[in-house]
Amino acid sequence: MAPKRGISFSRSRSSSGKLSSSSSSSSSHFPVLAFVILCVMAPMIFFLGRGLYAADQDDFSAVPSNQVVTWRGWQALQNLKSFFPKEVLDVIVSSTNDTGPLSLDNFRKNNMSASWRVVELETSNATNEPKIEDRQEKPKLKDGKSSDGRTRWIDSPTQQARRQLIGKRRDRRAAELVKLNDELIAKLENAAIERSKSVESAVLGKYSIWRKEVEYENADSTVRLMRDQNIMARVYLSIAKMKNKLELFQELQTRLKESKRALGDATSDADLNRSAHEKIKAMGQVLSKAREQLYDCKLVSGKLRAMLQTADEHVRSFKKQSTFLSQLAAKTIPNGIHCLSMRLTIDYYLLPPEKRKFSGSENLEDPSFYHYALFSDNVLAASVVVNSTITNAKDPSKHVFHLVTDKLNFGAMNMWFLLNPPGKATIHVENVDEFKWLNSSYCPVLRQLESATMREYYFKAGHPNTLSSGASNLKYRNPKYLSMLNHLRFYLPQVYPKLDKILFLDDDIVVQKDLTGLWAVNLQGKVNGAVETCGASFHRFDKYLNFSNPHIARNFDPNACGWAYGMNIFDLKEWKKKDITGIYHKWQNMNEDRVLWKLGTLPPGLMTFYGLTHPLNKSWHVLGLGYNPSVDRSEIDSAAVVHYNGNMKPWLEIAMTKYRSYWSKYVKYDHPYLRNCKLHE
Repeated sequence: MAPKRGISFSRSRSSSGKLSSSSSSSSSHFPVLAFVILCVMAPMIFFLGRGLYAADQDDFSAVPSNQVVTWRGWQALQNLKSFFPKEVLDVIVSSTNDTGPLSLDNFRKNNMSASWRVVELETSNATNEPKIEDRQEKPKLKDGKSSDGRTRWIDSPTQQARRQLIGKRRDRRAAELVKLNDELIAKLENAAIERSKSVESAVLGKYSIWRKEVEYENADSTVRLMRDQNIMARVYLSIAKMKNKLELFQELQTRLKESKRALGDATSDADLNRSAHEKIKAMGQVLSKAREQLYDCKLVSGKLRAMLQTADEHVRSFKKQSTFLSQLAAKTIPNGIHCLSMRLTIDYYLLPPEKRKFSGSENLEDPSFYHYALFSDNVLAASVVVNSTITNAKDPSKHVFHLVTDKLNFGAMNMWFLLNPPGKATIHVENVDEFKWLNSSYCPVLRQLESATMREYYFKAGHPNTLSSGASNLKYRNPKYLSMLNHLRFYLPQVYPKLDKILFLDDDIVVQKDLTGLWAVNLQGKVNGAVETCGASFHRFDKYLNFSNPHIARNFDPNACGWAYGMNIFDLKEWKKKDITGIYHKWQNMNEDRVLWKLGTLPPGLMTFYGLTHPLNKSWHVLGLGYNPSVDRSEIDSAAVVHYNGNMKPWLEIAMTKYRSYWSKYVKYDHPYLRNCKLHE
């Protein structure tokens, strides 16, 4: 008899000839259920015909009544839609359009079970055993015939529906995998950010230059795209090498080099070369090829995670090196200022003694004048403080400046103000080394600085001073922490015993308004008038003092607000009544082993004047010009005093250009001494 043509189901066999079932029972449910539906619903489908589905694929109610054979068939078809998704119905109904047989091999791909398939067979009366289809597909021909003569349907509606179904399933699975990794990646990124915050940031004042507001995001899409492509190219480069895909590895490497060369140092799309778009297209093609051959979600996410961690380590290393270099620059005296000091010193000691004196000495102890205390070893910085104060004073003749410097700069400081007297104001320069009462038996700091343990702490013990160490420990060796000029602020009544009030100024400030109003401020019985600096969580006492020490914990509130040195009005009468210097000595003696605070004069100042500080209006004193690039311009313009606290002093090369003009306009750059020392704006 002629062989019958029909549909047969074969169980896939392994190479050994044994029957093999699906590796995943859940993945085999879909094709089996589809087959069951075909068997049960086949009569109904053939009765309803193609027109039923073509009339409206999404609305069965629109089928004309003359096409409905029976009420049961119609009801079954209605129920069919509620049981299975539209993709399954598409495949089932599309199969009725084919003149050839239906193959459930459509459902094998995209991780579906390969246990069952429907194949076209030629059977005879002699045997009804199913043939096992060869796993290797025969090559297809343009006319729809394979080399063995069998009919193969190309681009049939079934195949189109199958491809759509596979694509949707693949996209859905990819979205699920991405979603699963999002939370883990977010945790890793947050951990990396937290670790980077732990890096010592004292280089630019006591603040970090890596704050959020100074991160300038690049808004240029082409540059961002090239950077993203380069990142993915590095990922696939690593995977290609691991999987020994040498040809793809070489292609990725070539495209990556070309892309980096085209990107260069560009920060905006306008900086890119014309060839950038061609490089993007070429890189996109090779990345697409790499994705097809190498993409593995778990492997790619692992590579990206490793790159993130490596980048985090590099950032931490660079920040440490930046800290070291900034500390080094901050403590180094520029050549021009050193030259100025040396030239002035030589010329001062060449003067006859009678020409070394200032006029107005009778005003130095008159409490009716406005007295300023300025302790500095920087001639240029001191000149700006005096010049800016006098320029903005309503009556310069009522102002008296008390300058104290060290022995090395004493001649230079005198010579500068002899050559450039501050108008009608009075000025007096003293040498701190000539204060005989300031000795180690009276002053705890001097006694501690002379001790072997202090020298060991500052100059040796575990404080490397090399770039390779990348540490910020160079700050321990900053001369200002060892100079008595820095600690002299705690001895104002001893230095000026005849005065009632004095305004203390740091040498890194610029005066922009008349300051005489500060002498009229009612301090309400307090000793110190200062601008508070605490914000939501920083610049409070717990940031400066060791609250694990019981002496600190018992006597101070960790949330107490800090205040700023740099412009302080001191009531010297109240100072003497409350024995402020004695309080300072007590805490300084207790800190001989540095268990209460580490460095500087602000922590002991906060402790000494605790409960004795009157807050001034913030417009008197604006800080941050030496470390913070986002100080509001309107606050600077309206401030009476602007302070370059931090390491980026205006006379250094590392100063922020946007703030330098506030300082430089009070420097006499056309002065012969400055020109000879090559000091220019």
